[in-house]
Amino acid sequence: MNFKEIQDLIKLINKTNLSEFKMKDGEFELTILTDEYHKSKVNPTTQQVISVPAAIPPTYVPPVSGVSDAPPAAIPQAEEASAPAPASAKEDSNNYVEIKSPIVGTFYRSPSPEKPPYIKVGDRIEAGSVVCIVEAMKLFNEIESEIGGTIVKVLIEDSSPVEYDQPLFLVDPNG
Repeated sequence: MNFKEIQDLIKLINKTNLSEFKMKDGEFELTILTDEYHKSKVNPTTQQVISVPAAIPPTYVPPVSGVSDAPPAAIPQAEEASAPAPASAKEDSNNYVEIKSPIVGTFYRSPSPEKPPYIKVGDRIEAGSVVCIVEAMKLFNEIESEIGGTIVKVLIEDSSPVEYDQPLFLVDPNG
């Protein structure tokens, strides 16, 4: 199964109400756990039994967004109180486009620790430019931008876990 097929499968599963998807083809095994799966784990009344082959240890990447008991309205207020931003800056951020992770894995800004990052804030990129690497199942997947513009912000720390469809960069398409 190639990278594009895995991406398409993730998108298809994301459109369903599945909480877990497992596939095995020869020695290739794929397990996809969705937000529904993570929500069921938070609910103490739900009990699930999961069997995992002993040869392949399970890897869990915790959701970056987290789970909060606070009402949704309380979260933006707390952010605004801790970091007030001028109205013009908020309006400008609405013009930015996000480059999102097409897969779950570990985010790396450069091809190796001793090499410089693919892109930095202020760099101009074109559609198809490699912007980072996401490591998934010991495979290093180069992530290409689908848009051109200027990098405004890097949203993820190097070597951090990322979720499917999580924003990685903000791009000003007019810059």
